Amino acid sequence: MRKIFILLCSFAGLFAYNEEFKKAIQYNSSVWGKARVENIDTYYNHPFAEWFVWLQSSGFFANLALFAIIAVLVAFVGHYAIVGPKSFSHDHGKVYAFNVIERLTHAVAALSWVILVPTGIIMMFGEEFGGGFFVRLCKNLHGIATILFAIVLPYMFFKWLFRMLPATYDARWAIMVGGYLSKNKKPIPAGKFNLGQKAWFWVCMGGGFVMVITGALMYFLDTQIPVANGAFLGMTQIDILRLSAIIHNILGAACAVFLLVHIYMAVFCIKGSIHAIINGYKEEEEVYILHHYWYQELLRKGKIKPSVFEKEYTNLKPVK
Repeated sequence: MRKIFILLCSFAGLFAYNEEFKKAIQYNSSVWGKARVENIDTYYNHPFAEWFVWLQSSGFFANLALFAIIAVLVAFVGHYAIVGPKSFSHDHGKVYAFNVIERLTHAVAALSWVILVPTGIIMMFGEEFGGGFFVRLCKNLHGIATILFAIVLPYMFFKWLFRMLPATYDARWAIMVGGYLSKNKKPIPAGKFNLGQKAWFWVCMGGGFVMVITGALMYFLDTQIPVANGAFLGMTQIDILRLSAIIHNILGAACAVFLLVHIYMAVFCIKGSIHAIINGYKEEEEVYILHHYWYQELLRKGKIKPSVFEKEYTNLKPVK
């Protein structure tokens, strides 16, 4: 019962910054309590300590994330200016791609990530933002968005898992970068999801799951929950904090980059493609060109009729 009470108090701490909360949680931990002083020598002489302190104090992770984001944005501008967006005919048939539940869970996940990434970056640069209420607000929003993402994560993972497994034609897609570096349109070797989308899926689902765990470990660090305080793993709380922070920051930078790529591809790179996750339908030409093997699959199953674009483009050889 006591553990349940402490757990509830921990959640309450999302919105509370008072002395009662500190006494109930922080002062009883080896991180904030009297053990903080008693364990200084142990923590300082740990072989991992100096490296971790340098990584955190130098702003390495924050600068890494900022550099990666700027580099990706510059690449987007260059791609849009040189190659330009791809556009597909809206005058022909449409292919049903995503059902209502898929679209709703994607909307929740999208909202979560749109909150998680900027608030995470702001927390990385908390000192530059002056700390205080604004950074605490971002921290609270970050926690709420994490819960939302954690709710829809299982459904999205198992719903799309089979489609996200590697396929033999993914290597061909990678060699030609999905045709995104060319202004010409021709059928691309990809199923319902291409290699880029598969990579985003595994970063989002796999990396997101790990970030939920590491984030929870950091947040519940001051509780007496065995897994959170390190007792279950045979590690000290400070070791749990250090390891979780490093993993969380590295994955955070990667996820920020992939999110930007995902947004660019859906909103700017392929005109109108974002509507597929809103109304569930993709344009016939887009499916025929960018997801040609999915087109062939739907054709074999009798779910669609032969496309008028078969006369305009050359079909790829069916996958055996």
